[in-house]
Amino acid sequence: MAKRRKVSNLLALAVLSSLVQRPMHPYEIATALRSWGKDQDMEIKWGSLYTVVRNMEKHDFIAAVESVREGRRPERTVYRITEAGRAELVDWARELVSTPMQEYPHFRAGLSVLAVLHPDEAADLLRRRLASLEQNISAVRDAFAHHTHQQVPRLFLVELEYDLAVQEAEATFIRGLLDEITSGTYPGLDWWRSYHETGEVPQELTEIAERTTE
Repeated sequence: MAKRRKVSNLLALAVLSSLVQRPMHPYEIATALRSWGKDQDMEIKWGSLYTVVRNMEKHDFIAAVESVREGRRPERTVYRITEAGRAELVDWARELVSTPMQEYPHFRAGLSVLAVLHPDEAADLLRRRLASLEQNISAVRDAFAHHTHQQVPRLFLVELEYDLAVQEAEATFIRGLLDEITSGTYPGLDWWRSYHETGEVPQELTEIAERTTE
């Protein structure tokens, strides 16, 4: 029977990865994660940091080393990663890298209801998305070039390569979809346009809906 993970918040993954570097107190952890751009790699709820740290200490993934005080600042507890924490970090990384998970991108959800928009409006919105996407792609390329110039090893930039590949694939998809809509070659475009211009559901679509709900 597979082990049930006691900690599943991705912020916990980020915390463990930071403590591999050296022992730190939570404020240092947050500063390090922000400077490394980890909030771009995963959804991080910063307000939950101390709760996550306490939870991981409870399950022996991290352990308190000492308490320090700097000037008039509150006393801060420094934590180190434990052997159990290292094992958990490695096991978690293996799972994330090897096992595809069903994710629910907002764009996919939007495409699933694209028919509620007039084809002309859909095309305009897709152009707007494509323009933003192309800006993002340019920004990722610039970031990758900057880090490369700073001699950051490629191993620590692989997530940027992934971002670039995914966004370029999406841009290619949108360009193809736009071309079909604007050229009039998209299958079912006549039905789609007729519905929005007459307010009546085409008989063909009614028959399809009936067949798929039987």
